[in-house]
Amino acid sequence: MHPTSLSYIVLSTIALVASGLTLFSGFGLGTILTPVFAVFFPIEVAIASTAVVHLSNNLFKLGMLWRRADLAIVVRFAVPAAVTAAFGAMLLTRLSNMPVLASYVLAGRTFEVEMVKIVVGGLIGVFALLELMPALEGRIRFSRKHLGLAGALSGFFGGLSGNQGALRSGALIHCGLEKTVFIATGVVCAVVVDVFRLVGYGAAFYTENFNRVLDTGGAGLVGATTLAAFTGAFVGARLMKKVTMEAVKWIVGVSLLLLALGLMVGFI
Repeated sequence: MHPTSLSYIVLSTIALVASGLTLFSGFGLGTILTPVFAVFFPIEVAIASTAVVHLSNNLFKLGMLWRRADLAIVVRFAVPAAVTAAFGAMLLTRLSNMPVLASYVLAGRTFEVEMVKIVVGGLIGVFALLELMPALEGRIRFSRKHLGLAGALSGFFGGLSGNQGALRSGALIHCGLEKTVFIATGVVCAVVVDVFRLVGYGAAFYTENFNRVLDTGGAGLVGATTLAAFTGAFVGARLMKKVTMEAVKWIVGVSLLLLALGLMVGFI
């Protein structure tokens, strides 16, 4: 299926809005774009297209915000995350034929429940509850001393399932960072892990999928979606001064919970 005017409008609009909103949560753009791309293209093409937009947008945000990042936290979090991301990506290539636990049809579409998504979703759900239930947070509070472990888990499950941003934000939100520093630090960590994840997947994986994007005439659509994401990130960065850290915590908490539920029931 080749891109239509409707696909350009829908994907560019969603990328614009999602990129601005997910600047604060630190994750979610790929989660939102993948199913929308999948409406217009086969799933493997949708995943490859999303990967291009996601990495390009992270590099764009890196150029805007890297000076505000807490480099000490980046090192403590991103180094173990980068190492385990490569292992997670390699494991994914070995588990690609793992049987689905369950499947069901809703509104004419088939959804599949997989073990890796249940595990990742459960971990993300714990982070969500910590954000949304202050009493629970008081008993189980993450701090900077847990950054190495949090980074290792985030990187591994990011390489294995593509969902490393949620665990990263859930850990960094408890480091006592100022709002802009929290966002910038998350962006730097994301780029580091993405690079090592690319290495773990291998050149052949991306060459094959990106060729599918080109074969379906999707290069222009991916380019337009990427530019829309850039615009959303730029506008979001301009609005950072108007958003409180408390609002950022709620954005992270609610986003984590929705992502956890979506993963565990097979929607994502």
